[in-house]
Amino acid sequence: MKIKITACQFRVEKVSNFNEFQEQIEDLITHVPENSDYIIFPELLTIGLSAAFGEQDASSVIRIDEYTNQYKDLFRSLSRKRKQVIIAGTHLERRENEYFNIAYIFDKDGSVVEHKKTHIFPAEANWHTSEGDDLEVYSVGPVKIGITVCYEAEIPEISRILSVNGADIIFCPSYTFTEYGFWRVRHCAHARAIENQVYFVHCPTVGEPGKPLPNGYGRASILSPCDSAWPANGIVAEAVMNEHTIITGTVDMDELY
Repeated sequence: MKIKITACQFRVEKVSNFNEFQEQIEDLITHVPENSDYIIFPELLTIGLSAAFGEQDASSVIRIDEYTNQYKDLFRSLSRKRKQVIIAGTHLERRENEYFNIAYIFDKDGSVVEHKKTHIFPAEANWHTSEGDDLEVYSVGPVKIGITVCYEAEIPEISRILSVNGADIIFCPSYTFTEYGFWRVRHCAHARAIENQVYFVHCPTVGEPGKPLPNGYGRASILSPCDSAWPANGIVAEAVMNEHTIITGTVDMDELY
C-alpha cells in the first residue's frame, strides 16, 4: 500500500488577529495535492498570534490559548472539506491550571485526537508548560501513526514504544531555534527511522518573527530506513532550508515488512 504525505514547512510571522493567521494557513494548504493521505504542520503553529497581544515577554506566549477554539474550528473545517487527515502542528492549550503543548490530529470527518508533548525542552520552561504522560498510536487514516513533538524525537524509547505498538509512520512537528537544534532533531529523526524500520516525517517551523518570539530554523523531510528499497540516503522528500513551502512524497508500506 502506498501512502502520500505532505509536510507544510510554515514560516511564522507576527499577526494581529486570527483572520490573518487563517489566511496564511489557507494559502499554504491550497498547494497541497488533493490526494495526499496525510498533511502535517509544524510545532507551535499558532505562536505568531501572540503578537496580537502587543509587546510582551516570552512568558506571554501562553496567551495564544485564547485562540484554541478558533484554531480547532479551522482545522476541523479544513479536514472535512478536503477529506484528508491533518496533523495540525501543535498549540499551547490550558487544561484546568496547566498549559500543554498539544499536537492535534484531525480525521477526514472532523473528529480529533491529541498528543501532549511528554518531554519539555528547557527553553519551554519560560512558557510554564507541563508535560503529558501518554504515548499512543492512532488508527487515523489508512495506517497506524505516532507523534513525537520535536525534542521527543531525541529520546529513542519514545519512538520505540510507538513502533512496537504498531506505528508505521511517525510524524514530528518541531520548532528549533538554531541550526544546531535543527540538525540535532533531524539526525535523531533519521536514526529513529532506521532503528525501528518506520517512516519518519519531520516538519519544522521556520522564520524570523522578531522578539520575543524565537527564530525558527529547519528543513522539512520525509525519511525512510536506509536500505535497497529506498534512496541510498534515506530521504524520500526534502524541502529548501527555511522557506515557506511544502513537500510531498509517497511511501510504500509493503517495503517495511
